[in-house]
Amino acid sequence: MFGGGADFRADPTGTGAQTANLMGRPAPGQALSGPAGAGTFPSQEGSLSRLDARPRVFVTSDLGVLGLPELLRPVQDHAAVEVWSGDHPPSPEELLQGSHEAEGILCLLTDRIDAALISGSPRLRVISSMSVGVDHIDLPAAEARGIAVGHTPGVLTETTADLTWALLLATARRVVEADCFVRAGRWTKSRRWAPDMMLGTDLHGATLGLIGLGAIGQAVARRASGFGMRVLGWTRSGRAVPGVDAVPLEELLAQADFVSVHVALTPDTRDLLDARRIASMKPGAILVNTARGGIVDEPALAAALSEGRLAGAALDVFAEEPLGPQSPLLNAPKLVLAPHVGSASIRTRQRMATLAVENLVAGLLGRPLVHAAS
Repeated sequence: MFGGGADFRADPTGTGAQTANLMGRPAPGQALSGPAGAGTFPSQEGSLSRLDARPRVFVTSDLGVLGLPELLRPVQDHAAVEVWSGDHPPSPEELLQGSHEAEGILCLLTDRIDAALISGSPRLRVISSMSVGVDHIDLPAAEARGIAVGHTPGVLTETTADLTWALLLATARRVVEADCFVRAGRWTKSRRWAPDMMLGTDLHGATLGLIGLGAIGQAVARRASGFGMRVLGWTRSGRAVPGVDAVPLEELLAQADFVSVHVALTPDTRDLLDARRIASMKPGAILVNTARGGIVDEPALAAALSEGRLAGAALDVFAEEPLGPQSPLLNAPKLVLAPHVGSASIRTRQRMATLAVENLVAGLLGRPLVHAAS
């Protein structure tokens, strides 16, 4: 919780923004030091004494780790900035305290911006999320208040498609299993090579089914063409994509050797791949999900893998993140797991952060956001 003894220091990005330590904020009425944080936090009665009359912005993560020392400078030109510097994400209570007097928030997909936080932030005018998905933000609550919500689409399309392809290859050719095989000392002179050792599945010439044909789905389809794959696609909008044969979802699942998920998580797509649809997949198929958790029924997937109905699967996203220790996925065979790293390349994360800042500044100035989610 926030309280006395808070440690505020210059923003590690070098922009002059103040950085809040996890241990808390300045005591009520205590002034912040430095060019960006000239001001005080509200007292328990809610009064606010400011030496700096500029709007206040709360950044929920230290983005200085991305190697962009001037990242927050455009925000600094218009607002007093507080940057969260803890070694864990702020809790809901800490998020609420950090945003209580803020007119702008720059958040991550791990930050739950719900109706309670929005209601408890009466000055809030703009929420800028460094993410494509915005299911962590209560959009109706924000819209009811007239709060602009920004996100960062487009910049991570190719990077996420690259990871999708990496997971397809890793699963098909059992790369993770092979690595563990060698490290465990099981690759011995008596078993240097065998006709059936680490047999996998060819991508070249196989059939790929894409569930969702937005930007990322289309980028994966382009990669598939280089492997000589037949590509099937299903999308709720009926979008036609060159080189992709549009088919009903049931037909895609029955025919595809590989199925890759690329739809947003909405009420309509939650549990889209439930136990029934997973059971309808082609025997020996491989499933990859780099879209959102909640789309695939995880217990049903674990069962299909354990029973040998599917040849493998790879997941970068989960219904609950991080994955809990009791998840059946952890004991499922032939399953590659990644900790939501679809956009995790240096260049892409830098571009996401830059776009999030551009959205934030536009909202503070009352201008249209570069990419609005609401």
